[in-house]
Amino acid sequence: MPADPEIRIVYVEDDERLARLTTQYLNAHRVEVTLVTRGDLALAEVQRVHPDVVLLDLMLPGADGIEVCRQLRSRSDVPIIMVTARTEEADRVLGLEGGADDYVSKPFQSRELLARIRAQARRGRGESGPRAERIEVGAIVIDATSMEVTVRGVLTTLTTIEFSLLHALAQRAGRVLAREQLLQLLHGTADEAFDRSIDVVVSRVRAKIEEDPRTPRLLKTIRGVGYMLTPGEK
Repeated sequence: MPADPEIRIVYVEDDERLARLTTQYLNAHRVEVTLVTRGDLALAEVQRVHPDVVLLDLMLPGADGIEVCRQLRSRSDVPIIMVTARTEEADRVLGLEGGADDYVSKPFQSRELLARIRAQARRGRGESGPRAERIEVGAIVIDATSMEVTVRGVLTTLTTIEFSLLHALAQRAGRVLAREQLLQLLHGTADEAFDRSIDVVVSRVRAKIEEDPRTPRLLKTIRGVGYMLTPGEK
């Protein structure tokens, strides 16, 4: 264990060698790792540890990563990074639809993984950079200090990536943001992500802020361009 850990994570991985090497690297960079080797044991351990980030493999015994992600998301807004050995876009989409905040494919570079863990931990703590403390866009009120969002006066729980997307759009309300711009804002570079990841997160946000997500009045699609947040109707 590292002395004075900067970040605490729960790492759900059944590959013993990969888990050992990854844990050693993360420990050396002040990340305290609690290892879980079965999917069906992950939820209880996350509830016990209260980590900053969950690092979750897709292929697991007991319960697969998608099921674990859904279980976690139904009970917690902890940042979740999905790890997959597969490169198909469909698997990454499944992870995001299940509530994951980010994803990394095996084999991954340890430095890249550490950077992603740190970024998610910062977001989860509300430390991802300077923000206007309070933004109002129609019926939506965003408090960046507490990372709370109210819609039509009702407190709405968002994950870290959902909050970051909504906040980015709210800061630029009335302006169209291309997918590439949103990828850059959420992932640091458009090269690290894929277009459909934005669509999935937008769909998740709409489900939480729109009265009827099928006919959105607040978070609008500008066909062929991107997305825009508008005041809609209060």
